[in-house]
Amino acid sequence: MIGRGPLRRSHVLAVSVLTAGLVWAGFATYPSPVYAGNTASLASVSHVVLFSENGATTTQATAATTVGEFLRERGIVANDGDYVSPSIDTPLSDRMSIEYRAAIPVTILADKHRATIMTAASNVAALLQAENITLGKYDKVTPSLDSDVPANGLVHVIRVLHWERLENRAMRMPVVHLLNVAMAPGASKVTSQGRAGMRQVLVAFEQYDAGSITAKIVASRIVTKPKPRIIEAGALAAMRMIATAYTPYCGGGCSGITATGRPAGRGIVAVDPRVIPLGSRLYIPGYGYAIAGDTGGAIIGYRIDLGYTSDRDAIQFGRRAVTVYRLK
Repeated sequence: MIGRGPLRRSHVLAVSVLTAGLVWAGFATYPSPVYAGNTASLASVSHVVLFSENGATTTQATAATTVGEFLRERGIVANDGDYVSPSIDTPLSDRMSIEYRAAIPVTILADKHRATIMTAASNVAALLQAENITLGKYDKVTPSLDSDVPANGLVHVIRVLHWERLENRAMRMPVVHLLNVAMAPGASKVTSQGRAGMRQVLVAFEQYDAGSITAKIVASRIVTKPKPRIIEAGALAAMRMIATAYTPYCGGGCSGITATGRPAGRGIVAVDPRVIPLGSRLYIPGYGYAIAGDTGGAIIGYRIDLGYTSDRDAIQFGRRAVTVYRLK
């Protein structure tokens, strides 16, 4: 028969310590692995604390009386660069939170200076604050401020200068040439002087680490619209010719590049250079202004072949007599 022995004072103390360790936030829990199968440890437990080491948090039972003793129990010797909170001489109390981060090496590149230090900063922002490195409005940091400090890595502070400026920029005055058949061959006159326009632009400038400056237009508005300069001129010659039409497309064997190196198409016509010199500016009523820019085996004498960009337009033009005005 198993009977009850006398209740000793040591039993009461052991039960009190065990109860204190198992009661958390107002309710009792089952023994944690810290206590399981370790009655000798239970007798020496003084406090239960929350311990965060390099970001990982666990519940720890300890017989230590100060933060420093608690760390030494776990084989941790805090160096000058390590982070310990609260300080190592702080007395322990139940439910106390203890945080420890070992210092790691990191290289900081800022303002053209490179230095390798030991730090226990929680993130890049805390590292820069600890090193008294302030950031300007447009400065950039890699890794980002909320990133962990990269062990044996690099934190690069990029100084960025940013400024804006309003600039007035001239807009080129267009020049329009018009044929005046009433004027003598070779004669010309300016019928409108025209004027240049003015555009106001907002330019944003940036400079990284005192390097090259980049500029970007971020806004623009026209202050004064340009007016074209109009020049009327008489034709150097007026010729009656037979006109046909072409497109630069074919089933094969054509490059789309004319004899003068220009792309074939609308505004480029083929002529006989003995009648109209290549490069001449022409005007053909019903077609418009053109450049004598190509030749052709069938374009002999007073023949001209007008360039179009669509087969439909070329077919619609067909073959007809036209007056060709040579401007210059």
